[in-house]
Amino acid sequence: MSIPFSRVAWGRPEEATHPDTLKCALAEFISTLIFVFAGEGSGMAFNKLTDDGSTTPAGLVAAALAHGFGLFIGVAVSANISGGHVNPAVTFGAFIGGNITLLRGIVYWIAQLLGSTVACLLLRFTTDGLTTPAFSLSDVSVWNALVFEIVMTFGLVYTVYATAIDPRKGTLGTIAPLAIGLIVGANIFAGGPFTGAAMNPAVAFGPALVSWSWTYQWIYWVGPLIGAAIAALIFEHIFISRTHEPLPQ
Repeated sequence: MSIPFSRVAWGRPEEATHPDTLKCALAEFISTLIFVFAGEGSGMAFNKLTDDGSTTPAGLVAAALAHGFGLFIGVAVSANISGGHVNPAVTFGAFIGGNITLLRGIVYWIAQLLGSTVACLLLRFTTDGLTTPAFSLSDVSVWNALVFEIVMTFGLVYTVYATAIDPRKGTLGTIAPLAIGLIVGANIFAGGPFTGAAMNPAVAFGPALVSWSWTYQWIYWVGPLIGAAIAALIFEHIFISRTHEPLPQ
């Protein structure tokens, strides 16, 4: 079994501006924009149709479906280009397992955060200034919420490893976008009424920036990053358990 972090790669400075990295970043930007526009837009639509509609059972179902379908598409259209991360937590998990360099991961993060922000700006423009609701807590403490986000993101990144990153995945890789979308939808049913079930720092960042509402924003970063790291360490170093090999140059 390899020692944890033995495969972590930092990358070379020129990698950040390499055409291939920039192409991957563009794919992440577009996929995150598609995903956030669908997910955040569904909540705004329900709020417009009914008072606080996004907090009703019907709104929860709509949020789960919109995020699940949106992520399915977002991952599918970028999987063959950038790996279809669409989430800084997934990128962080891939880095912890040695599947992406730090410098390339930072470029992915920037693209994902920009994609989420642009999606929310577009939603605000196309709805004549409606608020893009930021994630918030409901009937749970900050520590309860933190554990919620850790557990939900663990499930998401574990699914990513099992269906998309594991070199033994075989034909299972063809259903990776669907599996990833389904776990996000399922987790929204479980955690949506309590934390909003972000599982994704970019999803929380865009609405917070555009609406300028930063309350508890740290939960939607710390929780997903911890959950992603745990999933990566378990899957990469126990189930894959490959010896150290240098990343392709």
